[in-house]
Amino acid sequence: MNVHLEKAGSSGPLLLCLHGIGSSSAAFAPQLAELSAYVRIIAWDAPGYAKSPDPAHPLDLDGFADAAAEVIRAHGTSAHVLGVSWGGVIALRLAARHPELVESLIVAGSSAGSGTDPAKAEGMRRRAAELAELGPREFAERRGPRLLSPDAPPELVRRVVDTMAASVRLPGYAYAAEAMAAADLRAELPAVSAPSLVLCGDQDRVTGVETSQVLAGALHKTAYVIVKDAGHLANQEQPERFDAWVLSHLRITDRLPEQEFTSCL
Repeated sequence: MNVHLEKAGSSGPLLLCLHGIGSSSAAFAPQLAELSAYVRIIAWDAPGYAKSPDPAHPLDLDGFADAAAEVIRAHGTSAHVLGVSWGGVIALRLAARHPELVESLIVAGSSAGSGTDPAKAEGMRRRAAELAELGPREFAERRGPRLLSPDAPPELVRRVVDTMAASVRLPGYAYAAEAMAAADLRAELPAVSAPSLVLCGDQDRVTGVETSQVLAGALHKTAYVIVKDAGHLANQEQPERFDAWVLSHLRITDRLPEQEFTSCL
């Protein structure tokens, strides 16, 4: 499946980044800039998002996971996979469905899927109609600010809103929303064999700290980290702290060489 990819870095292990349901590869600009000194990093625009073409047929969660698997196979034999929110749900299904492709998981601000709660699933399914009614710009203006902490700088809020407005469209967003609404990964999480790092912003108002704790508790070989002063998009709001935890995880799971990295955990 043809998807648009942003790439950085020329050496080291492969790190594939999967964005949230209202975003694109632009969400990983801080990681592309900083982590590329240590790894080969790829961030996708999911099928039907931003610069990626619309898929030829509807995709469910397996379809998105299989598309991510194609990206890994096209660039190597395996990868560490970083997923934010919906991207984390894809990453978890990828690890369960294609374990040979996933060296480790980094799951941020995510969950076992909206299908774990009927009310959340219903709300997720309503989003496609909301996008159709409002259009991408107003949709993003309403949803984007909540993805960050209340004290997030205005320029970051604007960047998140602008990224969402430029990324979401139908039918891709509708496929993603239905995939998320139908997802309940609780039964398969204990079988995920890849070592995992679960992160959550301490001010996450979307999935929340407790949801991430439950996710971490269900996975084997997992570490759990709360990122201070961050909302749902911790990788964008506190990139130095976030990147430092990612590098620490990669040094443990892939024996990444120690290099100087100025950051505050």
